[in-house]
Amino acid sequence: MIFQDPFACLHPMYRVGDQIAEAVTAHASVSKSKALDRAVELLEAVGIPKARDRARDYPHQFSGGMRQRAMIAMALVNNPSVLIADEPTTALDVTVQAQILELIEKVKREFDIGVILITHDLGVVSETADSVLVMYAGRPMEKGPAQDVFAAPQHPYTWGLLQSMPTIDHRLENLLAIEGSPPSLLRVPSGCPFNPRCAYAFAPCPVELPELRTIPGGHLDRCHLPADLKRSHWADLRALRLGAAS
Repeated sequence: MIFQDPFACLHPMYRVGDQIAEAVTAHASVSKSKALDRAVELLEAVGIPKARDRARDYPHQFSGGMRQRAMIAMALVNNPSVLIADEPTTALDVTVQAQILELIEKVKREFDIGVILITHDLGVVSETADSVLVMYAGRPMEKGPAQDVFAAPQHPYTWGLLQSMPTIDHRLENLLAIEGSPPSLLRVPSGCPFNPRCAYAFAPCPVELPELRTIPGGHLDRCHLPADLKRSHWADLRALRLGAAS
């Protein structure tokens, strides 16, 4: 697991190498020296220069990007088959963000593992993901190959996410925000959880939760709208945004 805030996850009173080595000894019967060797090996693998020396440093002596690399090293010490990255680039600037994403891609190839990326940054998703699962109020709302979800989104919530994403052609003043706020998970609306914020909600939406199903010629989504209306509504939204940008 790679957590969102590495500074909060690394203990400020313990050396970085010792914290990574502890993850080894917690799951394997090895000596502390062998565990530390494994920690140094992983720090080198994630691009920390002079890894044996830096392993003796404390978290405050690492930059934000280096702390995130250390967290990736910690996640890899026991050879996992799946790596879960929870907003791994949130607190990083754009340049370091790109480096961390490249590192995760490199780790995926070299260690032959799967990666689950949890993020609100659709730009990151479009560049890194093979498949996409869009969730709202704890429920999957749309699922499919990344290129299909971005080229032909089917759920109104996905439309709102894409319409609110700035691009070179669509400046901030042309963004179309989703009205309202996400619900509390203690009081999820009946029916489709997105219906109070959905501009296309109709009779069944407030009372009946739609199934997650594949529409003809498309991919999985959880919406009562017929397939032909989904395609026409998305086409209208794209045309509206392109018109606003021009």
